[in-house]
Amino acid sequence: MLPLPSEAAVTQKLVPVVLGGDILGYSYVREFHRVYGVSSIVLATADVKATSSSRFCDYRIVEGVDQEDALVAYLLDLGRTLVDEGKVGLLVGSGDWYARIFSQHKEELSELFVVPYIDFELLDDITQKERFYELCEQLGMDYPRTWRFDCSDPDASIDAASFDYPLIAKPSNSARYHYAEFEGKKKVFEVESPEELETIFSRLKASSYDRDLIVQEFIPGGDEGLHSVTTYSDAEGRLRMSCMGQVILQDHAPSAIGNPVVIRSKRVEAVIEQAARFLEHTHYRGYANFDVKYDPRDGSYRFFEVNTRPGRNTFYVSLAGVPFVRLIVDDFILGREIEVQKAEDEFLYACVPPIVVRKTVEDEQLRDEVLAMYERGLATFPLFYAPDTLVHRFWAEVTYRNQIRKFKRYVWDTGGKQADAD
Repeated sequence: MLPLPSEAAVTQKLVPVVLGGDILGYSYVREFHRVYGVSSIVLATADVKATSSSRFCDYRIVEGVDQEDALVAYLLDLGRTLVDEGKVGLLVGSGDWYARIFSQHKEELSELFVVPYIDFELLDDITQKERFYELCEQLGMDYPRTWRFDCSDPDASIDAASFDYPLIAKPSNSARYHYAEFEGKKKVFEVESPEELETIFSRLKASSYDRDLIVQEFIPGGDEGLHSVTTYSDAEGRLRMSCMGQVILQDHAPSAIGNPVVIRSKRVEAVIEQAARFLEHTHYRGYANFDVKYDPRDGSYRFFEVNTRPGRNTFYVSLAGVPFVRLIVDDFILGREIEVQKAEDEFLYACVPPIVVRKTVEDEQLRDEVLAMYERGLATFPLFYAPDTLVHRFWAEVTYRNQIRKFKRYVWDTGGKQADAD
């Protein structure tokens, strides 16, 4: 689609179509409104009150929107409607699966929408974790020792007794894993014994999941060792924007393990330089998000994976000084060259009340530093957006306070040991 001539035209014609009503979904809604004054269409499978109650979106619960054929058919109908109305639809999603569908159907969707995602051939390549680690090796990027096992082979086995524990186990392909159903399913498994690893592998083989199980050495350290790197690259793969933060706490509910709930600003240029090498080598365009962990054994930062989309917590880029939706609009809607910029303002992305930090973070110095950021008014929860409705504010507050209950159940009442799902 041809770029629009000005930001005034963006205000008049742009219609963001957001897939998913979670925190990132609402982050899109509030930022498109805050920066451009436009409302979004949100498509979701369920009524997420904190987003559906927003005055700045047309929230639609669409049956089958989590199924590829139904989603694509709905989008094509919606796209034709928007074109007939003289509008410019922009597709953005809040999960790996949506990014994959947009990329896989990019050619046909691009006739009706702006689709700011990489081509499917590249996405399918670099999101295979074994391929990602091959590229890390080639490009001199640090990563954990890694083994992989084929879940599609019923005769495959793991010599589980040969490993040192604990280990990390996770699917190599999150999009295929999305459909797998089995007892004890988690986003990431922290494996404590050979028996546990064998159980995970056997359950995966018995499910619909048909890609590899990735087994990795455990990098010592708690949540605070994790770091998030968000980047934006131009059409040549050149890094245009970079932002980095240190994870203070992750969600510990079994279905949400790995989702940071507190991130503070922390920039390590050597890590960003490694990410830049990856982006330029792969000719990556648009947003990418890298999960990295500090290894206290040698002082390295080890790359775990790349997400081919804005991550769940990308709102922290806005907190760091660069409105994250502006990069997409400048590049794909206005056709502007993106200036090189660092999003490095001090920030605290905080999805939990300070009591959760006070009771959960064990490092006294780190805990005091983060609590001081709350006291200085730096803590920001993406769902708190003053111009929105009172009803939205109520549900945002419920979501925020609910984190206390979750940490009590899954962390405090278990002595800090990860609780199992019901």
